[in-house]
Amino acid sequence: MNASEIGEFVGALFILLGGIMSVISVYGLLRLPDVYTRSHAATKSSTLAVLLTLLGAFIYFWSTAHFISVRLLLGIVFVFLTAPVAGHLLVRAAYRSNVKLADISGTDDLHDVLHKEEK
Repeated sequence: MNASEIGEFVGALFILLGGIMSVISVYGLLRLPDVYTRSHAATKSSTLAVLLTLLGAFIYFWSTAHFISVRLLLGIVFVFLTAPVAGHLLVRAAYRSNVKLADISGTDDLHDVLHKEEK
């Protein structure tokens, strides 16, 4: 087994792991009770799924064709920076729009902080 075949295997393994994480993300979106926990599933696991898939593609192209794709590297950086920020902003907008938390949620720690400013 030479280095090119090992790189192909590692790249394919990362792509497979990315697909598995994507399925876990979809399962979280379907099963979790409210917008806040669904957003957590959508941003955390799907970001990891996209990063693993792009990293797998990068390793595969690097090992087989000796091609370093700047687009894949920029895609990794872009997804890593924007997806968690977008998820945070969506949850914050939902909270400010008074979207109700699920009944199984423990406490609302942000309520006291935001409503202290109004008093």
